[in-house]
Amino acid sequence: MEGTLTKWLKKPGDTVERDEPLFEISTDKVDTEIPSPAAGTLTEVLVQEGETVGINTVVARIGEAGGAAAPVAAETAKPAETASSSTSAPGPAVEPEPAQAAQPVAAAEEASADPAGPLSPLVRKMARENNIDLGKVKGTGAGGRITKQDVELHLTLKTASAPEPQASAAGPYPVTPGPAPTPVAQPVAPAASKPATPPAQAEPTGASGQAQPQAKTRMEPLGTMRTKIAEHMLMSQAISAHVTTIHKVDMTKVVKMRTKNKADFQTRYGMSLTYLPFVTRATIEALRAFPLLNASIEGANIIFHNEINIGIAVALENGLIVPVIRQADEKTVLGLQRSIVDLAARARARQLKPDEVAGGTFSISNFGSFGSVIATPVINQPQVAILGVGTVEKVPVVIDDAIAIRSVMYLSLSFDHRLIDGALADRFTGKIKQILESWSDEIL
Repeated sequence: MEGTLTKWLKKPGDTVERDEPLFEISTDKVDTEIPSPAAGTLTEVLVQEGETVGINTVVARIGEAGGAAAPVAAETAKPAETASSSTSAPGPAVEPEPAQAAQPVAAAEEASADPAGPLSPLVRKMARENNIDLGKVKGTGAGGRITKQDVELHLTLKTASAPEPQASAAGPYPVTPGPAPTPVAQPVAPAASKPATPPAQAEPTGASGQAQPQAKTRMEPLGTMRTKIAEHMLMSQAISAHVTTIHKVDMTKVVKMRTKNKADFQTRYGMSLTYLPFVTRATIEALRAFPLLNASIEGANIIFHNEINIGIAVALENGLIVPVIRQADEKTVLGLQRSIVDLAARARARQLKPDEVAGGTFSISNFGSFGSVIATPVINQPQVAILGVGTVEKVPVVIDDAIAIRSVMYLSLSFDHRLIDGALADRFTGKIKQILESWSDEIL
């Protein structure tokens, strides 16, 4: 419904090519670059950085650029109006206005020599500051265009191959080093017969020369994504009557199948085989058996969904996002693993499309990938349930009055007690448990 314009990649007077990144937006769903809908000259910016506006808001005006033989500044823009939306990725509207100061001809020549289409000023700046040869960067944008995320990924890979890399543990982005501290001049100590002790670290001093106390806190904006997450969590808690049921699952058969196939799976498909697609496949079968868990509530009505669209929670550096596997009931374990890997990678690279984070009918949160055993996830509105998946670990269990080692996992189902009763929730989770404990299907 709305988005925050976080950064302009062009300024008034700049020339812009069709599909060239024009500005960046942040919504409650995605952070992404918005391409220009047409080539021309950016004549006016109507929405400043940091402003939040609704969909279909005109954020800028673009005038037509001049012919190839004439300077751009000497031409008059022609009318060509389009609508701008913060969620569907159209560009800013265009109205007739004289073109303002344009880029010099040399800049246009430089753009034409780009290795993969036109480059945004941000990409050029990042390449210049980090001494990157853009010819070695693989572009994933429209027509092979190099995006900011492509440069960040290239930096990450470059840093990972160097000694003592600085990489972010939360995602594929490099940790940006802060400014180097200003060296403090030390007085020259007189010669001494015994080793001098290391000088104490200098403290900040004020105008009077006295040491000033270091600030105990710092403040920064919460951010659009974090703000929207907070709003959605509070809304869900206020709307749904949250109850959680927890079941212990013997994953030994799934573990054996995964162990037997993971090497060949990695070789054939170029990705790891995890436990999540097995749990997702079992959940889909349970949703078929108990379709009320795949429904939603709208006012005083129950909406039954004919499609099973599974949302998979993905942790980002600054929050959480839930991309959706559509028609998940039509996919095998292999197909589900491919979808999970693809959506998670593009979520962390901020390359998801708005429709890829909408339309989910049931969600799964795999907190076990971070070592968590049990958690109680919050329902993703307007859905009526969410499944939490804990880590798989070997534990001693009693089987036929004997102690044995089994691979065990806990499933926690948070459900909306307005629609789902405890007995139904336990039957649903028990169905998932039964499928996983008796797994016999082949991966394909």
